[in-house]
Amino acid sequence: FTGSAFGSAAIWQYESLKSRVQTYFEEARADWMDKMRPQKRGDFRKQVNSWWNSLTEGQRTVTGIIAANIFVFCLWRLPGMRRIMFTYFTSNPSSRALCSPMLLSTFSHFSLFHMAANMYVLWSFSSSIVSLLGCEQFIAVYLSAGVISTFVSYVAKMATGRFEPSLGA
Repeated sequence: FTGSAFGSAAIWQYESLKSRVQTYFEEARADWMDKMRPQKRGDFRKQVNSWWNSLTEGQRTVTGIIAANIFVFCLWRLPGMRRIMFTYFTSNPSSRALCSPMLLSTFSHFSLFHMAANMYVLWSFSSSIVSLLGCEQFIAVYLSAGVISTFVSYVAKMATGRFEPSLGA
């Protein structure tokens, strides 16, 4: 999984860089068209764009991860989703589904405090680590860390004989 994650991140990074270079040259040719386009309206949209543009690249990257964690947290609150959540979003070595929960449980938190603390820490160091690795490699590290820690949890559960499900990586 880790090899695939980092291989995909390298391809994504290459394509992103290629796209940025192409966009730069296209924008240089299309500058004159900006004067002819009508301005977009809407104060809320301007505020959201202003907020988004004020974020660092790391904070923009982590915003997607935080949104995914909040979405999964909300799914835990829906009674009709409990069975699916326990099957695919908890890690349990005695479960029928072993591989997908290794990744999906990375986004799973049952306690609001636990999720808020994890997301605060992720937000606080995101700018420095993304500037060091790049957003693509950071996401590969994040996902790989989740899968590897879930695997270690599987091994620990097998060694101790405790097979209860657990949340998170």
